[in-house]
Amino acid sequence: MTTATLTAPAKASARAVPKKPGRLTLDTLHNMTFAELDALYRSAPAPDSIAALDGEPQGRMLALKDTKNGPLAKFARNFSQSANFPWMGKNFTSLGKDRGEGINRINLLGRARRQWFRFETSFQPSLIDGKPCFQLDYGLASNPPGIRHIIDELREVDEGLYLGPAQLVIAGREPVTVLYFGISQQ
Repeated sequence: MTTATLTAPAKASARAVPKKPGRLTLDTLHNMTFAELDALYRSAPAPDSIAALDGEPQGRMLALKDTKNGPLAKFARNFSQSANFPWMGKNFTSLGKDRGEGINRINLLGRARRQWFRFETSFQPSLIDGKPCFQLDYGLASNPPGIRHIIDELREVDEGLYLGPAQLVIAGREPVTVLYFGISQQ
């Protein structure tokens, strides 16, 4: 977990978020490769405020890190579009202008909606490129030990559409990006 705290980025007139016909969607992102998602993430700005994600936006796992695009990556990509995929998205609640909290929504066997794996949100330097991002830190005592090593990040790639890496952070090692996911309020 980083110790630096950033405030919400100021709105710039030349904002990198596309606001035009032919908008990006979760389906558009789903059809991109891991490398394309990584490049898009690096070029996108952080959301304007902690409250920008408040609510229950839809989520989708987009691409596992697999440089060879092997069978596991293809299976995961296809399964993530299935009604049986357990992760549905995240709930976000702002707790002020600089911090918030949230939890993942999980659907087990198509019947039992659960909320698991709480996180705290804040603006932080990205573990990928050091630029501002909306960070989701799972390092809470209420989470299982393995989950506490996850830090997600989000940046806005289109109006109401957010892209982020899920990263495994183990003390003394470089963070490892495991996958990319999308969050949509569109």
